[in-house]
Amino acid sequence: MNDLDSMDFAILALLQEDATLSLQHIADQVHLSQNACWRRIRQMEDSGVIKKRVALLDAARLGAGLTVFVQVRAAEHSEEWLEEFAAAVRRIPEIVEFYRMTGEVDYLIKMRVADMAGYDQAYKRLIGAARMGDVSASFAMEEIKASTAIPLPARR
Repeated sequence: MNDLDSMDFAILALLQEDATLSLQHIADQVHLSQNACWRRIRQMEDSGVIKKRVALLDAARLGAGLTVFVQVRAAEHSEEWLEEFAAAVRRIPEIVEFYRMTGEVDYLIKMRVADMAGYDQAYKRLIGAARMGDVSASFAMEEIKASTAIPLPARR
């Protein structure tokens, strides 16, 4: 992040809002030439600051409108167990986020499924993947805020 300046953050803010913006539009907005803007974007891609550009889909319209947060307590705490568990989680497409946590639970999983039956199917694949100490789930009743945007430093 030390190598980024206010111009880079301006470009990132535009791309986070709409990754389909033309290079010309971005360059105009940040007051750079197209070539200079393109070089900055390429540098941020090459360094991994920009990981990829994607389309955000409407989960409900695509049959995955139920959000489930699954809390897992591990049955054991070994590197082998974690590798096995993580590999299994990556194979379950309904799992869209997966975190190792501090505190009361060891892992937090976010799933997107169609309904309770869809959750039950994913749950059975999850518990069949590795030995777990405890698994519990909470179902989101309403999505109040969801964003993929990373908070950027104030422009200097």
